[in-house]
Amino acid sequence: MDTTVITDVFDERIDDALIWIGDNAAFLFDGIRAALEGTYEAILWLVSLPPFYVMALLVGVLGWRLIRWQAGLLAGVALVTCAAMGLWSETMSTLALVATATMMALLIGIPLGIIAGFVRTFDRILQPSLDLIQTLPPYIYLLPAIALMGYGPATALLATVIVAMPPVVRLTSLGIRRTPHAFIELGHASGLTPWQMFAKIRMPFAVPSMMAGINQSLMMAFGMVVIAGIVGSGGLGETIYSAVRTLDIATSINAAIAIVILTMIIDRLTQSAAALAKGAAS
Repeated sequence: MDTTVITDVFDERIDDALIWIGDNAAFLFDGIRAALEGTYEAILWLVSLPPFYVMALLVGVLGWRLIRWQAGLLAGVALVTCAAMGLWSETMSTLALVATATMMALLIGIPLGIIAGFVRTFDRILQPSLDLIQTLPPYIYLLPAIALMGYGPATALLATVIVAMPPVVRLTSLGIRRTPHAFIELGHASGLTPWQMFAKIRMPFAVPSMMAGINQSLMMAFGMVVIAGIVGSGGLGETIYSAVRTLDIATSINAAIAIVILTMIIDRLTQSAAALAKGAAS
């Protein structure tokens, strides 16, 4: 059976739909683009404001408080290394992209996870969608975003938010559902209102799982912003893409080292914060 005709018709319908959306909802995507880029530029300004040595010192102190002094020292020295390689502005751009995308993914994902934790029917409907998002190749989300918003940080952010959202939705939902039944019964016996039950019992038990979800969302965002360098996102991802195009091996290696440094620092800090949250809950 020749399926070429079916494929051609399907592709044509998709193209027509994107053209129709672009013609009739341009104002909506212009607003989304402005909001994404405005938030990104504000965070980029904030992280770029202090000199590199001040930022390295702040991260070092944070590592000392959350982990131990050796980890804080190593994190500070690693950030100074990024500056020594001449990639400080690109590193801060990548940090701003990841922070912006993760923040937006959390703003969407945590409420969805809470609802899914309480409403099993909604959870059963939501899980296949999350499976689909995590199964498709990450770069596939760049294509419709380019068609609707063009090239630039906004396109990279939209695709990164989509990729980073599933882990926090899943783990927030899991944390809500795994509240010990004995504590729920204690809350009922104490006459707590539904809101008090949520705020004083369910949320404290869900926080460690939510923190793990935030960590996983951050890691997914780091992987996506590197891929998103192809759409002119800025930062280390675009540096690597440009270096690959010009066969500048040294620059690509330096940028890769900077990404590894930034990823490891954020990963260790968020893991330690999650461990502290788990200890406080227990």
